[in-house]
Amino acid sequence: MNILALDTSTEHCSVALWRDGAVYERAARAGQAHSAILIGMADAVLAEGGRGLAGLDGIAYGRGPGSFTGLRIACAVAQGLAFPSDIPLAGIGTLHAMALACGGAKVLCCLDARMQEIYHAAYVREGDAYVEVSAPRVCTPAAAPQLPGDGWSGCGSGFAAYRELLRQRYGAALIKVADDVYPHARDIARLAAPVFAAGCGIRAEAAAPLYIRDKVALKTAER
Repeated sequence: MNILALDTSTEHCSVALWRDGAVYERAARAGQAHSAILIGMADAVLAEGGRGLAGLDGIAYGRGPGSFTGLRIACAVAQGLAFPSDIPLAGIGTLHAMALACGGAKVLCCLDARMQEIYHAAYVREGDAYVEVSAPRVCTPAAAPQLPGDGWSGCGSGFAAYRELLRQRYGAALIKVADDVYPHARDIARLAAPVFAAGCGIRAEAAAPLYIRDKVALKTAER
């Protein structure tokens, strides 16, 4: 199975080609230049992996949560690549991909959502899969939902921005933190593989980002 995966949900930009478990990838800290470099990165991994668009079984993209502009870029590029050859798409949760990258038995994923908030979700490993125990949401660090038991591994830029607040919130339940983990296309591809294998991809016109916060800017009086 051949899967192209894209992620532009944070300041990082990544692309991966998954070929039956072998992965060809490109990644860069793009800032706000995702749209300028994403197609070139996709061309590079397809060339390295010896595949053209017509040879793909699916295209996966990081559907969110994350940067509003970034989520739109990945979804729109995935749609544009898929339309000509009617390639199925799969939107994969960015926090889910972070849990896979972190690799702990119990993973608390937090991305910095700006405006003194975080994108938050939690997962536990069952066999080779990560099962959601706290759904993606936006909240302040102080209002992050409590989690069952202890032994949680924290990951993501939310911990870089609000480490002390989150440590106060979770106390001894939090055993380690990796604040450099971010959504990556290679993990999105791995999560998408069983989706496409089960024939559960969607048509390009049905693809959409996952927005969990409607308000994206502070008013002057709120700054």
